[in-house]
Amino acid sequence: MQRLSVEEFKEADKLPLIVVLDDVRSMHNVGSVFRTGDAFRIEAVYLCGITSTPPSAEIHKTALGAEDSVNWKYFATALEALEALRADGYEVYSVEQAHGSTKLQTFTPIINKKYAVILGNEVKGVHQEVVDASDGCLEIPQFGTKHSMNVSVTAGIVIWHFAMQKLL
Repeated sequence: MQRLSVEEFKEADKLPLIVVLDDVRSMHNVGSVFRTGDAFRIEAVYLCGITSTPPSAEIHKTALGAEDSVNWKYFATALEALEALRADGYEVYSVEQAHGSTKLQTFTPIINKKYAVILGNEVKGVHQEVVDASDGCLEIPQFGTKHSMNVSVTAGIVIWHFAMQKLL
């Protein structure tokens, strides 16, 4: 299947996207985000607050080694991560249902621009001060009875959207 080795992955061009996890409780969700990040060769995953970090057997259970290929950093808060990203020239979006949010299907990333998306806690979402400090909010339209999706599923949809616009 011509898969990259970890070393080749580290050297390969990346999708200019960083995924920030803001107080994500489930290590299985964290691992799943790493695995999806590997699949689409994102730049990094930033882990914030109570979000667990590798090495962890529970993260590995769903990451299946992607925690070794995808770069990651830890920040005490997502707000600190946002400030670091902005200083590095990233445009930062919270993925959240909010007044004035942009529907994901109408958002077209600009080629060669660096982006970060922040995904929040499984119950409380992205911290409000992080939403307020973001460049905007992206929202995935939903048509059922529930008003939220699993954070790792959301990450997959958002990463796919960026990849379709910029990589594939």
